[in-house]
Amino acid sequence: MASHGSGRVLVTGGAGFVGANLAVALATRDPTREVVAFDNLKRRGSELNLHRLRDAGVRFVHGDVRELDDLMALEAVDAVVECSAEPSALAGLGSDTGYLVATNLLGAYHCLELARRDSAQLVFLSTSRVYPVAALNALAYEERETRFTLVDEQPFPGASRAGISERFPLEGARTLYGATKLSAEILIAEYVAAFGIQAVVNRCGVIAGPWQMGKVDQGVLAHWVLSHYLKWDLAYIGFGGGGKQVRDVLHVEDLIDLIDRQLAEPERWSGITANVGGETEQSVSLVEMTAICEELTGNSISVGRTPETRPGDVPIYISDCARLQEHTDWRPRRSIRQVLEDIFGWVHANEPTVVAALG
Repeated sequence: MASHGSGRVLVTGGAGFVGANLAVALATRDPTREVVAFDNLKRRGSELNLHRLRDAGVRFVHGDVRELDDLMALEAVDAVVECSAEPSALAGLGSDTGYLVATNLLGAYHCLELARRDSAQLVFLSTSRVYPVAALNALAYEERETRFTLVDEQPFPGASRAGISERFPLEGARTLYGATKLSAEILIAEYVAAFGIQAVVNRCGVIAGPWQMGKVDQGVLAHWVLSHYLKWDLAYIGFGGGGKQVRDVLHVEDLIDLIDRQLAEPERWSGITANVGGETEQSVSLVEMTAICEELTGNSISVGRTPETRPGDVPIYISDCARLQEHTDWRPRRSIRQVLEDIFGWVHANEPTVVAALG
């Protein structure tokens, strides 16, 4: 089998936002590395990435992580980066839970089986949504002019002004999306213990950047930029409708830099589960994001107010990444403003295509 670091890397969800950006970057940075993008093309807009993959020399395989046979039909791989997911926190709230559970949990199990077959490294993209909603809603925070801000004294361990760490309690409901990802994390730990698989779990907060087909429930930064660019109506939803809810944000290129390091050192990273995000420095409220988008686009649009909070939503989430920072000197290098500028540049350069996919 080829050595780690070059070799053959499988990116599941490889035509999605993170997967396609990752596959293109891995192939471009190391031409000796064979990169395979695997995707069922269900998500609207994913087909737009196929030419990018092809131009970068990435081999595309049309398949579905819900089908074990689709994965097992692949040639042996050295590493699997599991980016496939139904990523919306609102997914499964209707009558159909099947696609969500089959993709996020059964799909992760199938990726583990492939990694076990090939003694391959697994890099798993999990989510901050593994932390329970009721506990996050019980956090103490101050309301300031443009945002909510966490305070030092908190009702739970693993919570502070710096955000939420991996010590935060996991009891309670966390959305079906978060539950499937946490269940997959537990499975991964068992496969590491039982079969010696080298696996790392990245609990990502909000990831954003060019080529994200943004919607209200997933990809909010892209949705915000696009709405300002095209003068679509927006609304601040929940928590009184003031738009002060806060998330930390990670530029997709910063995440790729981290994953590239993890692929280069599978032994060093195996067994690590860590929050990966922008922390307080790279956090933003909807109100603050509106101001930047107005500046970038030159457009001021109507932003409505919907006071009622949606199921599963929280007023503030900041990733405390101290555990990750103890393990590596990797740090996010791209600011919130750069994330929004890069999305704006992408929308501007690809307007007809983007509007056709998302309009």
